[in-house]
Amino acid sequence: MKRLIVCLLLSCLTGRGAQATPPPAVAPFGDNQAKAHQKAWADHLGVPVETTNSSGIKFVLIPPGEFTMGSPEREPGSSNDETEHLVKITKPFFLSVYEVTQQQYEQVMGNNPSGYKVANKPVDKVSWNDAVQFFHKLSEQDGVEYRLPTEAEWEYTCRAGTVTAYSFGGDVPELTQYGWFSRNSNNTTHPVGKKLPNPWGLYDMHGNVWEWCQDWYAAYRSAKVLSDPQGPAQGKGRVLRGGAFHIQPLFLRSGLRGDNLPDIRNVNFGFRLARTCNLSP
Repeated sequence: MKRLIVCLLLSCLTGRGAQATPPPAVAPFGDNQAKAHQKAWADHLGVPVETTNSSGIKFVLIPPGEFTMGSPEREPGSSNDETEHLVKITKPFFLSVYEVTQQQYEQVMGNNPSGYKVANKPVDKVSWNDAVQFFHKLSEQDGVEYRLPTEAEWEYTCRAGTVTAYSFGGDVPELTQYGWFSRNSNNTTHPVGKKLPNPWGLYDMHGNVWEWCQDWYAAYRSAKVLSDPQGPAQGKGRVLRGGAFHIQPLFLRSGLRGDNLPDIRNVNFGFRLARTCNLSP
């Protein structure tokens, strides 16, 4: 397995077997276009669309592109910290198909802090600091750079080219097919991957557990276009995205932002893992 990981990393670095010209950034696009864009970039880089690491965490390639981050004022539930602005994601990366499970977390860390203990449920009661320790340890184990996604990467990936309130559209009744939330969760987390995926093949982007992101929380900077934003250099709370099993649909929107102190553990808090794909100059 480690040999496979090394080979995949080398193919990202060298572009071995890749197309000479990268596919263009396209946004917005629907389900079929999203998959085609994803596949075109995988072919360009010489890597598979999906890969699995030594801990059984499955990743999909997220291609570069641009999108409107935030929510329009007319969107129900939109707040003043979701001001729309154009963002460019200039580098491909990998993101885990599912939220990190309790089994995967325990395999790496040797413990399971979760309040709702079932092996294939998302790990919960993890702080931002716990998530950082997890990916540092796994990076050392696999020789690959794992990390939390930036807030911009998370929203870009969640939307997958869509411009609606949710990655499947704007109709709340459909949410039961894509996520676990107050109306269908029975007030508990659920095993990952039991609902429908978004256009790039990611599950539970809406609901189940809040997902930590890399950034400090702050109001969006005023700019016409931002490239690969990393958030502010300092702050009080770290960003949480995606909503959780116990809350209402308006708090599961693609553009909804949350935050909390980086040392806080809660049964609502989990995370999803990113993997950097470094490209040669």
